[in-house]
Amino acid sequence: MFTLVLLASISMLAMNSFLPSLPAMAIHFDTTVAIMGVSVAIYLGSSAIIQILVGPLSDRIGRRPVLLWSLSIFIFASFACIFTQNIAVFMTLRAVQAFAACGMVLSRAIVRDTSDTQASASKIAYIAMGMAITPMLAPALGGFLDSWFGWKSNFWMIGGVGLIVWIVTYFDQGETAPSSTGGWQKQIKEYPQLLASRRFWGYCLISAFAAGAYFAYLGGGPFVGSDVFHLSPEKLGLYFGTPAIGYFVGNFISGRYSLRLSIDYMILMGLIAIFIGMSLSIFLSFFGQSSAMSFFGCLIFVGFGNGLCLPNATAGMLSVRSHLAGAASGLGGSISIAGGAGLSTLSGLVLVPGSTEMPLLILMWASSLLGLIMALLVQRLNKERSLDD
Repeated sequence: MFTLVLLASISMLAMNSFLPSLPAMAIHFDTTVAIMGVSVAIYLGSSAIIQILVGPLSDRIGRRPVLLWSLSIFIFASFACIFTQNIAVFMTLRAVQAFAACGMVLSRAIVRDTSDTQASASKIAYIAMGMAITPMLAPALGGFLDSWFGWKSNFWMIGGVGLIVWIVTYFDQGETAPSSTGGWQKQIKEYPQLLASRRFWGYCLISAFAAGAYFAYLGGGPFVGSDVFHLSPEKLGLYFGTPAIGYFVGNFISGRYSLRLSIDYMILMGLIAIFIGMSLSIFLSFFGQSSAMSFFGCLIFVGFGNGLCLPNATAGMLSVRSHLAGAASGLGGSISIAGGAGLSTLSGLVLVPGSTEMPLLILMWASSLLGLIMALLVQRLNKERSLDD
């Protein structure tokens, strides 16, 4: 489990730790901070594509070789970022760095290889709980390294951690993928079974809408904190991590109780928590009682709901076709990231100078509502399936 937490966390480390260095990097590359920020979007876009490809590949040739090769590419790209003097080359290397996402995809697939559906939800929750620590600590660590040693030290650190994870994986992680029968063409012919499953798409959309509420917050939260509530950068940084508190607790509860309760029940409870939090925040805003404390405080519900929902939704999508767990993990993760990225972009469009927090709250509320509707539909599909059996 420790190895799987490391594999799942390395992508978050690469995405978050260097963010405090963006101003210094903009000076180095003779560009703007906004342009440097595009490196985050490039990383996410590349990650979404890689997640689609890496799952099927690992189903065919095994989890272990794909992990080791992906980590090797990630380590090379991380160290190469240190020596580049060209912004275009740096952006290209950031896209290559997204091979770190393979660790997140395949850690979930490995859990599904070795556990039944209920147990896999519990283990995925514990992995997510460990992974949640990374975005809380990585920016602080990156800012410390930048102030003492310069922006390049972040990529020395990222590459060094990647090397350590490669060594741990090499000695600790065995092969878990089921034996592949038939050739690549036969396996490709089986993928439409996954793509044609209404249950698979149901769990994917649940994950996308639940995570989408959080991604929308990432896109619009800084504007609300600074322009609506006039928080200083120090206070905004303090408030901004509040969803992580709920996420940590939610994943802990998922880890403890997913074995006892059905994954569909845990998903429904998680989405209800998000919906309640967003409804409460809209209510306070509508009656003019909103404040920074209430806005960010209600987001604990979003983190908590995602902690309950996402591990169980992931376990659900992996259980639809267990022999294609790698493909399901990659495709499901890609759909979630792509949907979240779209909502993050949309939140930036609905928030214009002079806006209140209401447009962002409505967008997050709508995302939670759609997730709740999808959860009820999936429950119905599962009941019909059990009756047929």
